[in-house]
Amino acid sequence: MERASTDTYSNTLKRTALIVALFTSFLTAFMGSSVSIALPTIGKEFSMNAILLGWISTAYLLAAAMFLVPFGRLSDMLGRKRILTYGISLYTISAFICAISNAGIHLIIFRALQGIGGAMIFGTGVAILLSVYSPHERGRVLGINVASTYFGLSIGPFLGGILTQYLGWRSLFYSNVVLGIITLALILLKLEGEWVEAKGESFDWAGSILFSIMLTAIMYGFTILPDRSGTWLILGGGMFLGIFIWWEKKAPAPVLNMELFFKNRVFAFSSLAALINYGATFAIAFLLSLYLQYTKGLSPQDTGFILVSRPIVMASFSPLAGRLSDRIEPRIVASYGMAVVTIGLVLLAFITERTTILFIILSQILLGFGFALFSSPNTNAMMSSVEKKVYGVASATVGTMRLIGQVLSMGIATLSLAIILGPVEITPAYYESFLRSVKISFTIFAILCLIGIFASAARGRMREKSG
Repeated sequence: MERASTDTYSNTLKRTALIVALFTSFLTAFMGSSVSIALPTIGKEFSMNAILLGWISTAYLLAAAMFLVPFGRLSDMLGRKRILTYGISLYTISAFICAISNAGIHLIIFRALQGIGGAMIFGTGVAILLSVYSPHERGRVLGINVASTYFGLSIGPFLGGILTQYLGWRSLFYSNVVLGIITLALILLKLEGEWVEAKGESFDWAGSILFSIMLTAIMYGFTILPDRSGTWLILGGGMFLGIFIWWEKKAPAPVLNMELFFKNRVFAFSSLAALINYGATFAIAFLLSLYLQYTKGLSPQDTGFILVSRPIVMASFSPLAGRLSDRIEPRIVASYGMAVVTIGLVLLAFITERTTILFIILSQILLGFGFALFSSPNTNAMMSSVEKKVYGVASATVGTMRLIGQVLSMGIATLSLAIILGPVEITPAYYESFLRSVKISFTIFAILCLIGIFASAARGRMREKSG
């Protein structure tokens, strides 16, 4: 389906595309946040230490990041609806396999498979949404879509804690299977048409392979630091990054157009700001889930009640932030949001075993408000600075920055745990070391976010292109 302008799409199709985007955003967010609550329970069943528990999340993120940009390019060439359908199918099947896993290593492997399905989803859902809505509507619909993500993040700890406590951690994956089937039915039965903006163009296989090798080496290497092999992997990944950039600049149909970064200031600095923001915030739920259940001795259900405060605030204020970014320069709204997040992280860097639950909740509320101000305006700036034919790649780049940031965040957290705590199960004898590693992580995150304020402000004015 190709039309001259997004204004020619019917309101019915626009609403359907929005509903599909909301379902896919909720699906992936709910899975991620609910699994964080279940990690201590999974660790007890499979006798997994804190570092291995982190890999349950990291394996998913790493696999998704590896394939996101290539699938974004394929969605522009073969059809965004087609790739989204494949992604939901694989995501749902792998969720079922995760649910029946009988060993920790199996769960990690199948989470990686789920990440490949997630890559197909992340690179297409927002691209379809922006294909049918006009530029002046994007901030509003992106705000609504981000709110759906945060609703998934909100209900994940709440419902995930209840399901884990009363039905076991496997029920989280079974619930994702049900949600996946519903979403797949909605796409097949209600979402009419197809969006193929780069039909007939060739696919850059060499660039895709280089991209995957580069990203895997850097991200995996970072997660196994301070081991020496981690350093060599990062250096090797840096070498492949140089080769990848050289190849993409001369490729006739690059998987990732380097001009998006070298000739588009808004896109480049918005991408950097997103990378830093997610790198500074994603592991918060992971660390606080362990802190509340180990140091504070709370149940999964009570932990979920506490952690739900941040995403609830995110979901409440994201539509407002999206509308603001249609009227006010996105860099202004996003930069203020980054500053608020920095303050929230500074507060968490001072937690102790005697820190009150009220303090944790208030800091979560502050973080949620800051992230709401940042996320949808930043995405609006990125997507509005590119042409329509590269929406799939641009959307995939947005997702890639998010995923790389999330792996970076988990890498910082697991590195801190590895250096301070070591490869041991978290028992009362190690609570002091565990808490020290948590405080170090939050301090690093606060410094990262402070740098991110300048990256966000440096993007300049957003210049929309009608596509």
